[in-house]
Amino acid sequence: MNLIIGAIVVVVSVFGGWMLHGGQLILVWQPYEFIIIIGAALGAFIIANPMKTVLEAFKTVPKLLGGSPYKKQDYLDLLSLMNDLFTKARKEGLMGIEEDVEEPENSPLFEKYPRILKNHHAVEFISDYMRLVVSGAMNPFELDNLMDIDLETHHEEVAAPGHAVMRVADGLPAFGIVAAVLGIVNTMKALDGPIDQIGGLVAAALIGTFTGILLAYGFVGPVASAMERRAEEQTKFLSCLKACILANVQGYSPQVAVEFGRKAMASNLRPSFTELEEYLRNNKG
Repeated sequence: MNLIIGAIVVVVSVFGGWMLHGGQLILVWQPYEFIIIIGAALGAFIIANPMKTVLEAFKTVPKLLGGSPYKKQDYLDLLSLMNDLFTKARKEGLMGIEEDVEEPENSPLFEKYPRILKNHHAVEFISDYMRLVVSGAMNPFELDNLMDIDLETHHEEVAAPGHAVMRVADGLPAFGIVAAVLGIVNTMKALDGPIDQIGGLVAAALIGTFTGILLAYGFVGPVASAMERRAEEQTKFLSCLKACILANVQGYSPQVAVEFGRKAMASNLRPSFTELEEYLRNNKG
């Protein structure tokens, strides 16, 4: 929703203000300038990045229309799932949750939380580290270091498309200048023509510079920032898991362990202590 509202505000402010100042909207329509700028930017984007990053960028942009990938309900489900796992491990021993973490898609515990089960990154994170907890192969300090490496690697990967699009935004004003220079070349060729023809060519050239700057700072740059923020939210979700698992490994009770996870959440998504306690109570069993 923010993406749509922001784009409308940009378009209305720029073109509406220009028309109120006496400008004619038809003058901005210079399709050949758009082909030069957008085509050059797209080509440079493809050259500069592996195809995986290119495809991921195109897949991520439509997802921005849905807003944040995580809601408070996702975090409540996550904490409730971890509480169930920790409680079962405390009652039945660590071997009691081995089947749950080995095959989460077939686990009754995971099936209670379809929102989490659909998040393959979160499910993989839980499975990988709870397997290590069950095996007893690592102490809390070693587990903490391994999780940090994992989260850093994950963040670099999911943030790569946003960084790549931001570099395109940085280059768009220069591509606008390229289009403008080519427009001036056409203008120089027509200097012996009628004045209205020369004026039209100069206007078209200037539209190239205008388009490059507007696309960079009004659309592509903000979209890249939204993509980077989305990547940070994904990493933050996994960081909540990390806090829960480490607290459990250090010997805290299930309820206290998930409280560590609650404190790792952003304040706008964090449920209150009472809200979480009530949710855990309602999802027992």
